[in-house]
Amino acid sequence: MSTSIDQAFIKQFEQEVHLAYQRLGSKLRSTVRNTTGVNGSTAVFQKVGTGTASTKSTHGMVPVMNLDHSNVEVTLQDFYAGDWVDRLDELKTNIDERQVIAAAGAGALGRKTDDLIISALSGASTNVIADGNTGMTKDKILSAFETFGENDVPDDGQRFCIVGWKQWSELLGIEEFVNADYIGQESLPFASITQAKMFLGTIFIPHSGLPVDGSDIRSCFYYHRTSLGHAAASEVKTDITWHGDRAAHFVNNMMSQGAGLIDEDGIVVINCDETPD
Repeated sequence: MSTSIDQAFIKQFEQEVHLAYQRLGSKLRSTVRNTTGVNGSTAVFQKVGTGTASTKSTHGMVPVMNLDHSNVEVTLQDFYAGDWVDRLDELKTNIDERQVIAAAGAGALGRKTDDLIISALSGASTNVIADGNTGMTKDKILSAFETFGENDVPDDGQRFCIVGWKQWSELLGIEEFVNADYIGQESLPFASITQAKMFLGTIFIPHSGLPVDGSDIRSCFYYHRTSLGHAAASEVKTDITWHGDRAAHFVNNMMSQGAGLIDEDGIVVINCDETPD
């Protein structure tokens, strides 16, 4: 047997981890601003204020908007997800241990990516809709929709709302949310995203990782893509080393990422009561 057979194992495993991360990993990364290939421990996202158009006299100088420029710094963190693959145990199982660990590691890193984004969303406190001792209702959604309108948040197909599974069930009880006569055939559930659908120009996505307090109040988030930033210094990488004293490979999946709040005007926190009936 070739002494370089481990290289084939490593390359195949790395490919499986990347595929699993894309398939089973983060639900939310594509819903926020992204920058990759960051050098250093922080990433900077630019924030530009609103400009105002005005007139000018004939042959006069074009007025300057004097846009307000600021930036948001996001700190990157390193995360690891590893496990052992015993060489002889692989011969005794009827499952592909490599694929199992690849999926588990990629899934763990994907959930951590979402945790970073949700943690950034949780820092928003400007626009909050109280639970009102009720779950998710049409009135709450319309209130968030109105807030976006008042804040001039673009209605450009980049609005998202992530809700808990309890709230998703409540949304399915709203006629306007589920009836094609209201939302149109083109906005029926997306095949590419599990259980996601369009309503009021917003993509609604259920998520199991949203924060819930001790009073069973779940925080859901209605936001525009540009209101948050996600940065990656290192995408998911895999390191596999052979340990002769253990007769096993140690498979380590790792990444360096961070997320931060950019503009609170583009985020509405919708609190929903999950107290059992």
